[in-house]
Amino acid sequence: MIRLTLTRRFLPMSLGMFFGLSLAVLAQETPVAPPAMPQTQPNTQPQGVNNPNAGRPAGAAEPVNSSTYKIGAADVLNIQVWGETRFSGPVTVQEDGTITMALVGQLKAGGMTPNEVEKEVSEALAKYVRQPLVTVTVAQVGSKQYYMDGGINRAGKYPLVVPTTILEAISEAGGLQPFANGKKIYVLRGTRRIPFNYKDVIKGKHMEQNIKLEPGDHVIVPL
Repeated sequence: MIRLTLTRRFLPMSLGMFFGLSLAVLAQETPVAPPAMPQTQPNTQPQGVNNPNAGRPAGAAEPVNSSTYKIGAADVLNIQVWGETRFSGPVTVQEDGTITMALVGQLKAGGMTPNEVEKEVSEALAKYVRQPLVTVTVAQVGSKQYYMDGGINRAGKYPLVVPTTILEAISEAGGLQPFANGKKIYVLRGTRRIPFNYKDVIKGKHMEQNIKLEPGDHVIVPL
């Protein structure tokens, strides 16, 4: 009777301990999958957003208006003929205003717009290519430039692609240096000296001074 009582008393306890130990062993032997890592979204932020030159890739055409811009000597044109690599590539406008293409020879470009040159190239290629598809863009402006000199943050040569005033040119060149004499700025145009008072113009005074630059102009900023 005593043995039966003890057996009944300890049997549930023994079974509970057996199942508890079994579950513990299984828990140790069963590999636990690592937590899923969050999916990272690709960075779609444009690179170089603080770089003013990052928007244009290397070798990209100057932002000229193909229907109005007049091509001049030293401009570099990018001619693309669809499916015809032998006629495609950059060409430089010579001093006489002409360009030279393979097989075609010399063609006039000076004083013409890119759209007009496209038509001329298409007509010249008609004897070599059936219905040529031609695109002409200005890869580099070399014929129309102005210069920023003296107490300016980024002195140097700038392409005169679109109409540009003196104030716009100063902004394009990064503004005046700390000790620049803004009241004594002048534009050197040939032998002429055209005065420009930066202090007045930024206050809206004597705005007639803020003239548009011409090719070859030098904006002189005294120190």
